Amino acid sequence: MKKFIFSLVMAFVAIMSANAQIATENSNALDNIAAGVTVGASTPLDFNSVFPLNTNVGVKVQKDFTPVFGAQIEALAFLNDNHFADIKTLVKTTNLGFNGVVNLSNAFCGYNGTPRTFEVSAVAGLGWLRAWDIKDNSLSAKTGVDLALNLGKNKAHSFVLTPAVYWNLHKIDAIQFTKHGAQLALNLTYMYHFKTSNGTHHFKTYDVGAMISEIDRLNGALAECESREPKVVEKIVVKEVPVTADGQKVVVDEKGTPVTNDTDRDAWIVPFNNNSAYLNVEAHFILNQISRNSVVDIVATASTTGTDEYNQKLSEWRAQSVATYLKGRGIKVNSAVGKGKNPESGRVAIVTMAK
Repeated sequence: MKKFIFSLVMAFVAIMSANAQIATENSNALDNIAAGVTVGASTPLDFNSVFPLNTNVGVKVQKDFTPVFGAQIEALAFLNDNHFADIKTLVKTTNLGFNGVVNLSNAFCGYNGTPRTFEVSAVAGLGWLRAWDIKDNSLSAKTGVDLALNLGKNKAHSFVLTPAVYWNLHKIDAIQFTKHGAQLALNLTYMYHFKTSNGTHHFKTYDVGAMISEIDRLNGALAECESREPKVVEKIVVKEVPVTADGQKVVVDEKGTPVTNDTDRDAWIVPFNNNSAYLNVEAHFILNQISRNSVVDIVATASTTGTDEYNQKLSEWRAQSVATYLKGRGIKVNSAVGKGKNPESGRVAIVTMAK
């Protein structure tokens, strides 16, 4: 028996560890709330008098604090009592319960950002039982299981079937759970999950493991860039790129590295991947060489592939991408323009010091 219990504990720890890399977004106080109506029937747990069944109607409000733990307020009105058929009031008894909810599906199988179509939750709590014919108040309790069928694209609607036992804890000598006075009930509830502040009807998740991996990758790329040293090139083959901000020519070598031009102004050639305005690692390395508080002009171009209209837009996107990054580093951008396709320069943005 001890080995069995130990195995269950270890399995639970393993499940929790596997789910530890998934984090849920903190929610506001009014987020992750659901409300609905419930109908059902019950019979005495001692089965001395099963029929007629005791019908009930009510409302239910639930607040989920995490994908696993929640709380629930349930108000039920029992419309008949097969123990006392001569009771004349329409509502024989009422029960106002405060229950805790544990989503077993999410606890053992994890939560991926959207509820499963079918989920199982354990429900238990205490309540206030009122018998209206004799005006008697009692402490009550509920133990049950919620079997939820979640429907809709966003799982905003749920039909919940709940088999449960409602215990009457009112005893003269001591409070105890016995079948005498308890009701075995089966209720069907429709619940609507209100939209939360994050735009969904449920908790939003983040894959922390993937985020950490991406941060590690970027840190590695940054460290590689910072450790690089300029290469000494014995022979430079140059070409001219006639697309600077003021029409001046910028001389670059075969790697795209700028060489001081005729006006002795610094210039940087920022390469782009095909059909992209995204700044890659090489682009960041080049732009990081520009001194802060500088004032620059930016001209971007595209290759000859594609239509003139698209290449013009692509070159403008590239110019703005460079400008946004430089502004973030405290560099003033005097101008940032796209020149469309250019067979000599290709997929680059040219940054020059403004006059």
